[in-house]
Amino acid sequence: MLKRVAVSTGIIQAFVALGAIPAGLSMIFEPDGSGVGMSTEILAKSPFPDFFIPGLFLFFVNGLFNLIAAYISFKRKRYAGIPGIILGSFLVIWICTQVYYIGLAHFVQPLFFMAGVIEIILSYIFIAKSGSTAIE
Repeated sequence: MLKRVAVSTGIIQAFVALGAIPAGLSMIFEPDGSGVGMSTEILAKSPFPDFFIPGLFLFFVNGLFNLIAAYISFKRKRYAGIPGIILGSFLVIWICTQVYYIGLAHFVQPLFFMAGVIEIILSYIFIAKSGSTAIE
């Protein structure tokens, strides 16, 4: 059971990372949004003038950190649930913030929202089943 939970968590984390890394890089290198097919006009009600800062967050937090967390989950480290809960929470907050500022603009928003919720749930299950959150 624990192996399935860890692998499932790792798959979700890898899925999030593989979606976030290229989009984040595109926003960093093309902060006008052209690389991801968006215009900075949708940011009018947000605190950002362009996509650079959101791109950094997307690339590092939702991208690289989830990729690292996926590795930890696949290795079934005893502390794998901790990054899962943290990163799943960041993803849920990220999507809620997006919808607040730009509205429900694309089908990937609910998809990644659900990925974050599932990541959190699986991480809690992993912690409960492993009996420890201590670093090895």
